[in-house]
Amino acid sequence: MTSSISIPAAVALPAANAGQLLKQYTPESAFFFASPTRTLLAQGVHDMILEPNGADRGDRLADRVTRVLASASRAGQGLPMVVGAVPFNSTSPAHLIVPRAIQSAGPLHRTSESPRSHLPITIQELRQVPEPRDYVRGVETAVGLMRSEALSKVVLSRMLEMVLREPVDLRLVLQRLSQQNRNGYTFAANLSDPTAGLSSAERGVPTSRARTLLGASPELLLSRSGLRVIANPLAGSAVRSPDPDEDRRRAIALLASEKDRHEHAIVVHAVAAALRPFCRRLSVPDEPSLTQTPTLWHLSSRLTGELRDLSISSMKLATALHPTPAVCGYPTDRARDAIEAIERFDRGFFTGLVGWSDASGDGEWAVVIRCADVAGRALRLYAGAGIVIGSNGEHELAETTAKLGTMLNALGLDEAPERA
Repeated sequence: MTSSISIPAAVALPAANAGQLLKQYTPESAFFFASPTRTLLAQGVHDMILEPNGADRGDRLADRVTRVLASASRAGQGLPMVVGAVPFNSTSPAHLIVPRAIQSAGPLHRTSESPRSHLPITIQELRQVPEPRDYVRGVETAVGLMRSEALSKVVLSRMLEMVLREPVDLRLVLQRLSQQNRNGYTFAANLSDPTAGLSSAERGVPTSRARTLLGASPELLLSRSGLRVIANPLAGSAVRSPDPDEDRRRAIALLASEKDRHEHAIVVHAVAAALRPFCRRLSVPDEPSLTQTPTLWHLSSRLTGELRDLSISSMKLATALHPTPAVCGYPTDRARDAIEAIERFDRGFFTGLVGWSDASGDGEWAVVIRCADVAGRALRLYAGAGIVIGSNGEHELAETTAKLGTMLNALGLDEAPERA
């Protein structure tokens, strides 16, 4: 489905620093995004794109974004941006908007101070999809498929559904995410229907309740600045330890792990293969390096390239890469089939994309992981793990539990709730 709405031309807002933009964020804000290079705060909707990524590797969505941004430029927006999220499922609609007003600042300088709050929260209902024992069985099923089929990797996910006593304080959670995850991509995308007050003829899309996607991803899918492109896939993880010596041992063991390096190599190979047709030059590291979040160590490779020409937008590159084996598996079609058979729930925007692209083609797109889908008192938290030959169900369960820790900590919970 595609929808465009016409709203008066964008309003220019006064400049602010990144810290001010974080403080100005409210649940009604259209979009917030903080990366190692910049911070964005968007308000209102000038135009809106609800269109599936599709089986054509995103060409339709990328072309639609190019047309919408060109139209916004002609309407006097200067250098407009499209911001928002693209889901994991290629048949589900993206949620992308051209904001009415947007402020941009440099990178957010996180402080060691934690925002004051009334947390901890009270959980009234909790459901795990699948139950832990079923997730372990799913890992075993995936490993069995790899032994009998032409399948190298499958990413299997878990979901926690929670209902709280009080609605989530989105501003507080976003501030906590920004403080606790200082080197990643902190985001809040308003997924509500901004046209809900219009007539059905004016709106062209169904109404929806207030809903926000927020999180702090450690993984950059793709950035473009002029002809320069960067991709930074992560694959292969180890749970961190509070003991410094043990934490160091786990990091060294991860870097030496044959199983994890194999998983990582699958992802890097696929990302490089997808980027090469667009690039005049592409540099791929020979060896992975280590990167860290408060809860996990990851194997990381930073690919850098030079595009063949400036007509190749960040949106086109991002949708050409999506989904990488880091969030789906390899080969993609077989991995999707395995996910559909084993997971049995809709990921929504989890393992999709979140970010921005402007009318010049520049942009940044992060992978939607370490996230929550929030609607009032209801939350869905997600985590996944890459399964390859040699994967152990209990170990992958522990890894996903650690990954859930990013959002649980931001909510004021030190660990997963009972039975998580």
